[in-house]
Amino acid sequence: MIKHFIFDMGNVLIEFRPDVFIGRLNVSEQDGALLKRAVFDAEEWAYLDDGSLSEEELCSHLKDVLPKHLHDPMIRLVTAWDEPLMEVAGMSQLVGELKGKGYGLYLLSNASRRQHQYWPRISASRYFDGTLISADVRMVKPNPDIYRHLFETFSLRPQECFFIDDLERNIRAAEALGMQGHVFDGDIAALRRAIATAIVSN
Repeated sequence: MIKHFIFDMGNVLIEFRPDVFIGRLNVSEQDGALLKRAVFDAEEWAYLDDGSLSEEELCSHLKDVLPKHLHDPMIRLVTAWDEPLMEVAGMSQLVGELKGKGYGLYLLSNASRRQHQYWPRISASRYFDGTLISADVRMVKPNPDIYRHLFETFSLRPQECFFIDDLERNIRAAEALGMQGHVFDGDIAALRRAIATAIVSN
């Protein structure tokens, strides 16, 4: 029986679109491409999620590899990409409905420690019973240990959980541990159908 819903954050609750973030900056197309490669496509970005690099350290590193005129835009991308936040349409309503029906709601996200600063600005955040952020525990999805840590932290049984993530590899890892799941591609209607099927079949 499904009792809890576990949500990813990026491209599930909020949009994470590097091209959109770069488009907010007053930079040339060439400089925008350079920023994308240096900031979002580089392996150092993943170090924010696993907690091995702070945003200040990343900015310091990127100042050494980017021309000076791109330092300020780079800092904005690293430390303020969430201004303004773009929520996934219809997701806050769905989360609220699930909460109203008595389901437990939890966040499991690969994100930097700064997530705690912008999380309250996400409208769906008020419905959640708990959150687990990768940088805080120095583990990232799809490492099975982060899922086990979630279960232990919030006393969850995997077979009672339904996981929603935008990456198939993260869903497959969850399923291997006993959770049901759905790869979210922006189609709220398809997600609602998957949730309804999971609830009815249990």
